[in-house]
Amino acid sequence: MAPPPYAAAVVVATVAVLVLVSQVSVAAGADCRFPAVFNFGDSNSDTGGLSATFGAAPPPNGRTFFGMPVGRYCDGRLVIDFIAESLGLPYLSAYLNSIGSNFTQGANFATAGSSIRRQNTSLFLSGFSPISLDVQSWEFEQFINRSQFVYNNKGGIYRELLPKAEYFSQALYTFDIGQNDITTGFFINMTSEQVIAYIPDLMERLTNIIQNVYGLGGRYFWIHNTGPIGCLPYAMVHRPDLAVVKDGSGCSVAYNEVAQLFNQRLKETVGHLRKTHADAAFTYVDVYSAKYKLISDAKKLGMDDPMLTCCGYGGGRYNFDDRVGCGGKVKVNGTWVVAGKSCDDPLKRVSWDGVHFTEAANKFVFDQIAGGKLSDPPVPLRQACQISRGQ
Repeated sequence: MAPPPYAAAVVVATVAVLVLVSQVSVAAGADCRFPAVFNFGDSNSDTGGLSATFGAAPPPNGRTFFGMPVGRYCDGRLVIDFIAESLGLPYLSAYLNSIGSNFTQGANFATAGSSIRRQNTSLFLSGFSPISLDVQSWEFEQFINRSQFVYNNKGGIYRELLPKAEYFSQALYTFDIGQNDITTGFFINMTSEQVIAYIPDLMERLTNIIQNVYGLGGRYFWIHNTGPIGCLPYAMVHRPDLAVVKDGSGCSVAYNEVAQLFNQRLKETVGHLRKTHADAAFTYVDVYSAKYKLISDAKKLGMDDPMLTCCGYGGGRYNFDDRVGCGGKVKVNGTWVVAGKSCDDPLKRVSWDGVHFTEAANKFVFDQIAGGKLSDPPVPLRQACQISRGQ
């Protein structure tokens, strides 16, 4: 019995991607001209996935740039938005957002709360997303197959909304995930040693996902490490015992030591991928250093107290209450009123909601990493298709 037309199309589309490895060919030092970006990650790069699935991020999210909530847990743009801008591409539509999306030049599979490992709990109990990195990779594979079937068989308006087949091998693949894998352990009262013990498993899982994307045609990878989690108000509030010992910037030493060890292992993992896939370009990007520089030098850079949440509630050291988030409400005299309000000038703040950075902070981070000085190999974002033969 012959397979149904859709099944045949899936096979054809997948094979086409594997065969169409028409890589971006550029001279050394020239810009790559990526036609698309496909992103995987958590809330640091989510442009609407969680909002489309579990309920929209409320006002005042989006107030600085978009003038309204647009699925980002931020007052404006994220680092991934600045990446798209710098490459001359539109902002990435979330794969899970069915309204008004355009995937011609890429798609975003990130969702807030996502982790490399699957969570053995629910979003409503823990705040962590069920859409782990392996789920995102399955979405990506389905996106390839379904988009190419529709592109080739339906045509019309769909050719203005979906990518060309060759874009999958020419695109930049960005990854920004791992923060939630660290915090989820700490939030269930694990010790640093217990969290550190499962980092090798995280690296193995991440390697498998990246190799899956490689098998589907991806050749250019831009991989962010995790930031200084011990400098985020929500981490300090959740585990005050880990916040007792602080460094000179007021950040938790224990949290940041684990984040730095995660990053060390991630850099080694990327180096191994570079050796085993010599026809691909893998760039490890040290966003930790960019974020820590902003936090430690905030006053010098004209910013306010970097530990003080802009959109929060409760006052105190951090203006953060994990029961009342940004845009959250409290009951006053029997009536629900918005309590999680924005500060007057988000442009002066580093922390937007105690978990995520403001647009101003994200722009600073992007400016630090775009030129390549914090990357291994040290190539600029626009030249991240250059294949390194080094270690």
